[in-house]
Formats: sequence, C-alpha cells, structure tokens
Amino acid sequence: MSALVEIQDICKIYNPGENEVKALNHVSLTIDENEFVAIIGQSGSGKSTLMNMLGCLDTPTSGNYFLHGQDVSHMSDNELSDVRNKEIGFIFQGFNLIAGLTALENVELPLIYRGVGKRERLRLADTALDKVGLGKRKTHKPSEMSGGQQQRVAIARAIAQAPPIILADEPTGNLDSGSSKEIMGILKSLHEEGRTVILITHDNEIAKQAKRVIKIIDGQIVQDSGAGQKPEQIKEPETEQES
Repeated sequence: MSALVEIQDICKIYNPGENEVKALNHVSLTIDENEFVAIIGQSGSGKSTLMNMLGCLDTPTSGNYFLHGQDVSHMSDNELSDVRNKEIGFIFQGFNLIAGLTALENVELPLIYRGVGKRERLRLADTALDKVGLGKRKTHKPSEMSGGQQQRVAIARAIAQAPPIILADEPTGNLDSGSSKEIMGILKSLHEEGRTVILITHDNEIAKQAKRVIKIIDGQIVQDSGAGQKPEQIKEPETEQES
C-alpha cells in the first residue's frame, strides 16, 4: 500500500497577530491508498479545517501537503479546483442538492462542469444511482425523497466519476439511525471496492465503524488507531468550547 495523502507539519493560523487562532498546530499525517479513516473531534477541535486541507479547499499557513506525491500546499485556486475534480468526491452533512433538479440531474451536474459528454455522463449518473439503490428514484426531486435518500443521491454524485478519495463530512449528521446505518453501509462497500474513504465526524459510534480513527483536539492529533490502537479504544472526545 502506498501513501495517498501525506501532510507534513501543517499549521493553519487565522487572524495572524495578537488575536490569532491556531486551527491546526503542526499536524503530520499519512493516509495510504484504500484506507477507511475517521477523523473525530468536537466543534472547534480543528477537524473541519483539517478536512478543508485534505479536500484541497484551503491551503496551509505553513507545512506541506502531498496528494498522490504532488505538492498541493501552495497551488492557486484554479489548480486546486482541477485536483479536486480529479481526485476527490465530497459528501456533506447538508446534502447540497439543487431543489429544482431530479436525482439524475443532480448527479450529472458536476460531470457537466468536468466536460464529460452527454451520453457518458448519463451512463455514469445512472450507474452511480443504481449503486446506491436509487434506480427507481432517478426522476424524483429532493423534496420527494427522504433525508436518507437525498444523502444517497449526494453519494452517487460524489462517486459518479470514480474518484480515488471519498471525503465525507458528517454524512449521517442529519439522519435517523436507520438511514445512518444505510449510509455507513454504502461507505463501507465503497472502501471494499478499493476507494480511500475519509470520514469527518463528532460521533464516536460512527467513527468506530472505520478501520482507523484519528482524534483531534485543539488543532493537534492526540490519538491515532493506525499507531497500534484499535478504533474501539478511542475514547469519546471531551466537550470543548466553540472557537
């Protein structure tokens, strides 16, 4: 297994100067291909900032980030956008679906931006929706679907062009326990197919379902089950103040 993600001594500082906030404080992390990793932390812990770094949505104040061996730490916004399109499928807590579009059209939309031809993007969107069990709901709009079904559309959108990394930010946060179980089952099956799945969560029970759990507090990694600790040994994060 080779390193897919390699973060070296990354810091992210907001409001440099007297009132500066160190959202990430000298973080180093390696994630190999085909890992299923959960990053757990409470609000203000730095996990969302770390997610933004991993997803090439932001750049560090200092340190380096190598993705597939390429240093993406100091790329321009346009360069980062190209990397995101090729490497990463995003799943968000709020689904981020467009209300006026059908499930099929929502899955197709990013493929249009990537320049995929009409016939090919229809095939990819069809296949992705079938994979998440929504073959019979393709013409339904978000308002005609449950929260769990909407999140499955969001997953289909993320996996349609088979990116090597699935980055899921609190993907079960707005769902009931039954829908949460379905979504975690889909993420596990994607991992079994060979995808690298990185899950961001504050929920210890959700995190335990990953193969590796990384706990972050105050912008620093304080536990990593990849370093010989089983996921079930990761303790519930202590309550922290919002930052």
